[in-house]
Amino acid sequence: MSGPLRLWAPWRGAYLRIAGKPGHECIFCFGTLGARERRRRLVLYAGPLALVMLNRYPYNNGHLMIAPRSHLASPELLERAERAALAELQAAAVTLLRRAFHCDGFNLGANLGRCAGAGFADHMHWHVVPRWDGDVNFMPVLAATRVISQHLEETYDLLEPLFNTVGATIS
Repeated sequence: MSGPLRLWAPWRGAYLRIAGKPGHECIFCFGTLGARERRRRLVLYAGPLALVMLNRYPYNNGHLMIAPRSHLASPELLERAERAALAELQAAAVTLLRRAFHCDGFNLGANLGRCAGAGFADHMHWHVVPRWDGDVNFMPVLAATRVISQHLEETYDLLEPLFNTVGATIS
């Protein structure tokens, strides 16, 4: 094979055109959503203090983002109850992802600030990324490319009923 390997991902174009631009709507800031809008936005749980949603540009199947409802850039700015709700949702997310995907491990972290890689630097959020033994194949190693084997709506349909049970435990 001659020349560079090219994989097309045109769906990223819309995001790249607006990411980081002033006036871009924060994906984490919204009021009450109906079922159709929750699905469109990939929101699995929206409580009074925090929310869980699928990452539209995932690193792996089941890649979640957990954010406070408050539009704040860093954890030290959050109220104690918000920090507690985020911690509870992180634990619930790991439990539910393990149940749904039988994953062997997780990457859990936050990118605080644009220079740290935050796509929405003004609204802090945690990433929960399921991992499997042997999930690093030649694509990320040779081509800096990841292959997601499940459509986002299929992932949503699998996880949404599981996250319906979370509300009773998070205040």
